[in-house]
Amino acid sequence: MKLILDIGNTRTKVGIFDAERLIHFDAFPSQEIISRVSLLKKSYNVTHALYCQVGAGDYLVLTELQAIMPTHRLSHTSRLPFGSVCTPFTSLGLDRIGLMAAAVKNDKHPVLVIDAGTCVTYDIMDSQKTHLGGVISPGLSMRYRAMHEFTANLPQLTPIDPDTLTGTGTQNAMHIGAVIGLASELDGFIESYRAQYRELTVILTGGDAEFLRVRIKNDIFAHSNFLLEGLNFILDLNLDSCSGKSSSSSL
Repeated sequence: MKLILDIGNTRTKVGIFDAERLIHFDAFPSQEIISRVSLLKKSYNVTHALYCQVGAGDYLVLTELQAIMPTHRLSHTSRLPFGSVCTPFTSLGLDRIGLMAAAVKNDKHPVLVIDAGTCVTYDIMDSQKTHLGGVISPGLSMRYRAMHEFTANLPQLTPIDPDTLTGTGTQNAMHIGAVIGLASELDGFIESYRAQYRELTVILTGGDAEFLRVRIKNDIFAHSNFLLEGLNFILDLNLDSCSGKSSSSSL
């Protein structure tokens, strides 16, 4: 069994994989990583882990993980199943690297992967398994927050799905601008990429994927665990570079 950690500033997502099959998913506060991992290792007989943290990594947490089991820290020097034209390659976020690894395993190429999180990222993988780059745009919560924080009178709102295209009040107009505005952006990019790449497969993932999916006109595949699957694939390629306490079990 393998354990995949997608570590955020406040929340951590964890997947337990038996070979390529996700058998357990959980999310919890990041300060609980070590206690939760210790329990999961015992419950699922986990033998190896992958640690992925976008931004400044907490190397104390990594050291504690390696004291529990052999762990690979995802980096730009990890063995990867794709090439990229991004320069410098170190500017490509680790989350986007994980998503492109998952895209390689997709049956149909080229692939556009859209990750609707704090920011919305768009990444293209061609039929030769080369990452061609992409786009970074403000995400849904960031749009609401920006309207509130960079104006004098607009309130902080929680996203809701508007039922009209024209607002008759401030709050309704803000919901339309944030939600339908982002959905229109998504459709616009999808249509533009489909004009360039024939038979394009579009995969939507991330925290806001389900909320936005119903507002998108284009055909897409929604996949909530796409990143975890990509990180699991990367761990398979880097098992020999895991560092830490050895396990008596084998994969």
